Amino acid sequence: MNGETIRFQRFFGNGQKAVIVAVDHGMFSGPPPGFEDLPAVVTALEAADGILMSAGMAKHGREVFCHRGAPAMILRLNWGTQLCTQWDYQHGYSVPVLSPSRALAEGADWALAGVSLRNIDEATDADNIEVLARLVDEKCQAGIPLIGEPFPVNAEDARPEDLQELIAISCRVVAEIGVNAIKTFYTGKGFADIVRSTPVPILALGARKQKRERDALELAASAVRDGARGVVFGRNVVMAREPARFLDALLEVVKAGRDPDQMASQYNLS
Repeated sequence: MNGETIRFQRFFGNGQKAVIVAVDHGMFSGPPPGFEDLPAVVTALEAADGILMSAGMAKHGREVFCHRGAPAMILRLNWGTQLCTQWDYQHGYSVPVLSPSRALAEGADWALAGVSLRNIDEATDADNIEVLARLVDEKCQAGIPLIGEPFPVNAEDARPEDLQELIAISCRVVAEIGVNAIKTFYTGKGFADIVRSTPVPILALGARKQKRERDALELAASAVRDGARGVVFGRNVVMAREPARFLDALLEVVKAGRDPDQMASQYNLS
């Protein structure tokens, strides 16, 4: 049993489910509303199982990760144009910005790397897979588990049937490349098929802010019911009326299997 396995089991062992809060949005689009004072945001949300962020911002909120029972620090290893949604890019180019060994040195428990497939040209896809494969090789040497993030260009606006096919293929591809877990879109009724054909844990991302907080809880409940091992929510947590209160409700839904409508009422959510 090596460091990679130990860190993986600490997070997912015994069938555990996880709630991760993503606060790395500024790495691609600048700070959305509510993300401006990131150290304060992270401090308010330390009840999460993990917090996804960039290495540059981790140093500004490091004290959150320094006590027993602290959330896992998850650092993003690459930068991709597919996540710069404000600029309407049509290609998903990926470049590494942090090595797995450096992530480990910064205090990370896990790392994450995004990948965009089925771009306009085949060369971009090949380059993106090369970046991911290199990071997989390096994470094995460093002993840190890696979350892969299939995120197609314009995925948030894709037709459901197109997104289903692309995510199904992409999840299997990145699992075959060697990631330890996957963060990707919840695709609705076909999501359970994706889970069955993907041999690593899948975490459902929250994507755009839902109109109602109870809708975000329902998304999480549906994903877990269909086989997700947890969720990675960013805007739906940080931009909630009371982020810490919403996170408590989300933890109940994902980890304890509570009814999302009951939790919305119990926690006085919109």
